Formats: sequence, C-alpha cells, structure tokens
Amino acid sequence: MNALSPWALSANADLVEASEIFYTRTAGQFIFVVQATDDSIWVNTTMPNGGNAMFRAAYSPGGSLAIEKTGTIEDGIQLTFVSVSGRQDILITINEDGAFPVLRYVTTLTPAQDLHIPYWPKDILFSNDKQEPEKTKGTIHASQFGTRTGFIYLTQTKPASASILYLQNLTALSAYCEQTETSAGDTVGGNWPELGFSLPPANKPLKAGKEVTLTDAFVAFSTDVVTEEPEIIQLYLKMLAALYCMLPKPKTKYQNWPDVLDHGLKDLIDSPGCWSQVAGHQYVNAYVSDYETPPEIMVQLAVLLPLLDYVEWSKTEQPVMKVIKDGLPAFYDEKLKTIMRWLPAAEDKLKGEEEQKVPRVMDSWYLHHPLLNLSRLALKGDKTAEKLFLDSIDFAIKVAHHFRYRWPVFYKMDTLEVIKAETAEGKGGEKDVAGIFAHVMLQAHELTGQKKYLEEAEKAAKTLEGYGFELFYQANNTAFSAGALLRLYKITKNELYLNLSYTCLAGIFRNVQLWDCNYGYGKNFPKFFSLYPLNDAPYTAAYEEQEVFCALHDYLKHAEGVDILPSVKLLIAEFIRYLVDRAMYYYPTVLPSEMLEDKPKIGEVDPKLWIALEDLQDGWLKSGTVGQEVYGAGNAFGILPRHFMKVSGEEFMIYVDYPTSGFTAQKGKNIHFGILGDESCTCRLMVVKTGRKKLPEITLTIKGHQVITGKQVKNGNIEFAVNGNQKVELSWSHRK
Repeated sequence: MNALSPWALSANADLVEASEIFYTRTAGQFIFVVQATDDSIWVNTTMPNGGNAMFRAAYSPGGSLAIEKTGTIEDGIQLTFVSVSGRQDILITINEDGAFPVLRYVTTLTPAQDLHIPYWPKDILFSNDKQEPEKTKGTIHASQFGTRTGFIYLTQTKPASASILYLQNLTALSAYCEQTETSAGDTVGGNWPELGFSLPPANKPLKAGKEVTLTDAFVAFSTDVVTEEPEIIQLYLKMLAALYCMLPKPKTKYQNWPDVLDHGLKDLIDSPGCWSQVAGHQYVNAYVSDYETPPEIMVQLAVLLPLLDYVEWSKTEQPVMKVIKDGLPAFYDEKLKTIMRWLPAAEDKLKGEEEQKVPRVMDSWYLHHPLLNLSRLALKGDKTAEKLFLDSIDFAIKVAHHFRYRWPVFYKMDTLEVIKAETAEGKGGEKDVAGIFAHVMLQAHELTGQKKYLEEAEKAAKTLEGYGFELFYQANNTAFSAGALLRLYKITKNELYLNLSYTCLAGIFRNVQLWDCNYGYGKNFPKFFSLYPLNDAPYTAAYEEQEVFCALHDYLKHAEGVDILPSVKLLIAEFIRYLVDRAMYYYPTVLPSEMLEDKPKIGEVDPKLWIALEDLQDGWLKSGTVGQEVYGAGNAFGILPRHFMKVSGEEFMIYVDYPTSGFTAQKGKNIHFGILGDESCTCRLMVVKTGRKKLPEITLTIKGHQVITGKQVKNGNIEFAVNGNQKVELSWSHRK
C-alpha cells in the first residue's frame, strides 16, 4: 500500500466527487477528461487495463475557483478561472499526429496582489479504475537531477497500463524564478504515486498584476509496458525525440569560430599561465596559472589531438604540437610498463588534498583516455605514440582482468589496491570505463590486426549489460563507449552491442538540460541542450562537452549504412547544432565580469584570455568556480574542422551547424555532401566569405531537384535553412 500526502488524499477524494466535465478527447487507447475540483483543474486520463493518471493543470490553494470562461480550440480547450490568489489562464491540448499521444498543459498566473508561494503540490497522481492510488505500482526509470531536463520517465505496472515520459518546459518558468529568486533545479520528481513538477518555494514574492507561467508540461503516452533494458531504453529515446520536436526551442546564431580559434591558439601558445616546465620540457597546465599540480598526460593529449584535427583541416603546421609531443615519453614508467597519469618526475609536488592527488594513484578512466588518444596518433602514423601505446596496453589488460572489467574509482598503480571503490555508497565504480576500455582494445585491434584485442573488447562490453541509465559515469567516456559498441556491432552483428550503444546514448541524453536558464546570471548565456560532465555534477563543463561533440560526430559516421533509430540521429544532430552555438559562452571574454568567480578553486580566471572556463553554473551562481581549463582548449579546434568546409581556389567556406558527410568538390564547379540528422528538423547552412571579394552567385539544390533560396546576412555571407538527412549540391558562378 502506498502512503499518500494529505494533498494527494484530498485531490483523490475531490476527483471521486467531481461531476462537471469541460472537455473529453480520445487518442488511441487513452481517454482524456478535463474536470474541475474546488482548488484544481485536472486532466483525468484513463489508460489501458484499468490504469489511471491524473494531471493537475492548475491549482489555487484554499479552493473557491470561479470559472470565468471556457472555449474549445483545435485539439483542446482553454479555460480561465479566478480565485483570491488571482487569475489563471489554462491551455490544454492533446496531439495525436505522431507516434505517441501527447498531452500538453500551459498555465499562467496574474496575481491579484503580491504573492508569496512557500509550497506547491506535485501535478501527477496515479490511480486505478477504482480511484485507489494506494493500490497501484510503478517503476520510475529516470528523472531530473539538479538542473538537468525537468523530466520523469516511468511505467505503471499495477495495473500494467502504460509508459509515460513527462517533460516540463522549464524555460517557461524563468520569469517565476527571476521574480522569486529560485532555481528550476530538482523541481520534477516525487515518489509513487505522487509525481511530477512542483514550483520551487519562493524566496521573494510574485508581483501583483505581473503574469508568470506556472507550468508548461508535455506528456507522451505509450501502451508498451516496458520491463527489459533494451525496450526501456529504446522507448525512452523515441519518446524523448517526439517531445523534443514539440518543445519550444531557442534560436541559434552563427558564431565566428575561425576568429575564435585564432584568438584561442594565440593565447594557448603565448600565455605563461598555460604552461609549466619540468626537467627541460614544457607541459600544458590543466588550469590557467596552476603551478601546484604536476603535469598530467590526459591534459597534454586533450590539447594535442584537437590541434591535430585543425592542422589536418588547415594544411598548416603548428610548432606547439612538437612541444607537447616531446614531453610525452617522460610519462612512461619503465618498472610498471605503462604510461602514468602524473608526470613521474614531478609526482613529489602532489600534496594529497584530494584522494587522487597522491603519487601512483589512478582514476580508472584516466588510464584509458590517454591510451585512446595515443592510439589515434598511432593510427595516423606517429611512431612515438605507437610505441607508448603498445608498450602500455598489456598493463591496461592486466588491470582489466584484476577488476574483472568492473573498475573502481581510484586504485594504486603498483599494487592495484582499491583506494575508492564506489562513486557513492551502493552506486558501484566507474561503470562506463568498460566501454572506453573496449574502445581502446578496438583501436589496438585496428593497429595490430591481433584478434586477442577484439576478444578483450567483447568481454568488457558484455559487462555493461544491466546498468540501464546508471551506466553513465562521465559524459565523454560514455560517448566513446557508444561509438565502440556500435563498431563492435558492425564487426560481430551481435544486437547486444547495438542495444548497449543506445544505453550509452540514453545516459547522455538523460544528463542534458533541455531548457534555457533565463534568470540571474543565466540571462547572459544560452544553456539549452547543454550536457553535464558527471551524473551528479552541478555544472556543465567545456572539456567534456567538446569531447562528446566529437564522439557523437564519429558515432553518426560509423552509423552510416546501419539501420539505427531515427530518434538517435535526430537527438545527436540537435545536440551538435546547439553546442556549436553554446560553446562560445565558455570563453570568459564574451561574459560580463560580474558573473565570473574571483577566486576559483584552481589557478586563476583571466577574463581577457580566450581559454574556456571549466564550468557554467545555474543562473544564481557565478561561473568559473573551478578554474579556466587549458585542457578545454580543444573547443574551437574540434568545431572548425567539423563544421567549416574549405573550397579550393575560392574565397569562401561552407558552414553547416549539423553534422555532414561525404564532402566532395569539383574545382570551380560544384560541391556535394550529405547533411545528417533527421528530415523533421532544420539546420543552418551558410556560405561564409574568407576574402574581400563579393560572393559568387550561389545555387543550392536538395536531392537533385529542389532549389533552396538563401538570404544575405551579416558580413555579406549567404544563409540557407535546410533539413537534416538530405543530399546537397552547391554550385556557383562568378559575377562578370
């Protein structure tokens, strides 16, 4: 028997007695009935097999609602009521055009006088056809944590009726949060059967006569009662994509990444705060002016690899790359036969202020991430990287066998003694390390052709089964894992690996923020579709986002020719589109100084440097609290080669904010390429001037026959709006 709050008991009793019906709509196997009680407007939803879900679209404490007007509209109803608190306008719609029926309710309040809100009840109550919430059961698969998307994904199992994805458009709550000085974090959740969204308790009152939105909820319904991991994950991805398409989304804008890269490259090379010197070699600092922490191999390679992407794209040389490469061999420990996290020659600088800041202590993912980057260099022909990689691979396998492919958080490199076993009590270790280990093994297999590495990859991958949404530990490693699992599927045709790759992606999309924090300092930067670096991190971070961005680009390339879920293509492409806009705001140079932390945890924040901040926080908190991360310098170097296509012999480039593939060019004639993603979404294609001449006459053709008209925008560039999943031909002729 479920325990109920007084508000749930009262609501259920009132609904039993409610008789007046304002609106009824049937969508598939779901029946929606709009009713009023003394203090609320409800959408009472009858589901298959005796299930029932009641959604509170509006609430006024103390009751005495007076319905002022009602009116049916296409797909729904509008209502207005007044109470002592003020006037509330409610819009309720039911959309059944897509794969799932979707209920939406939007409610605004115009307070009659200054109003303080200390409490607000949840807006969902589950029951059965006998109105007995206490006798129902359900499984909550995932829900909001911190300032991530305001969602809850669940299945009602007693009675076995339906699965539901509820998503609150928290962007719409910004005016409420601004007035009341509250955060939209941790506002969606609850305990069965009383779930959903509740307004955050106010610190300041709402002003009389000033309209604010109190709720903007989207609810997708499926008759699938999912219980097994693959079906739980795939249904989540499908429902999330369906709601995403309906969600109000902010506009993006073109960012001048070529200029940003030039600024960032200069500051990386010239700023003394970005470098330290040990034993005659220069090493990249993790954070600006952090001279206390010894050099880390992960940091060196996290800067080097994006630089390599840029050099290959630009056909230029960057001497700074040799500086970084020359310091890599010093990270190898001849006794242990492996690369080390901390530079051995400087380990004595570690002071032990954190568990991992101790000589020879390894954070499990830190061993594999450098190996992955070394393998990438090796596959491009770098012999020094190849030697470091192959000389270290046996140690990595030894560790994997010791921990049976289930890594702790921290361990000693020389004894393999566990220093910290779990991320939190009962949560296990770093679960996604098995995926990045599999990725490293696939790289070794590609480099050497030896079957034993493929076998290791499969053994590790199989241990990921059963984690579900808990698989995600660190965003970039989970994204690398997704790509490795997709590659394993292509090699073996084992559906398990494809399903596990979806599990990784579901973990990533469960940890994004599908809303814009337009209150407090949050008004200064976009956060829609931002990704959190850890499953419990309170902020988003430049480095992890940039690496996930690159990993998801690779995922879509590996997926070409594979029948993957359309929802996956859609969500990946949209994450990439928003990141290409948002990533600009990690640079303190484009942010107001008052929102930057004066005394970061590590090093210093120089607001004039084009070096990314580690962290962007909730709107009421200052950003840059951790520091200014030099290892996030790959931001621009990762974006430019993936989104700007150079045209030989011409003074323009082609920019697309979606991922693309198959770029081919005929000099002086035309260009062909594919735009990835899903055709239901639109992206920006721009012809960008690189010289002083006016652009030629541009013709853009889609699928060989549809000509798209562009518009001239700032700086003489030409912009087009095109859909995903299209083949593009761009031709031009110079004006005479």
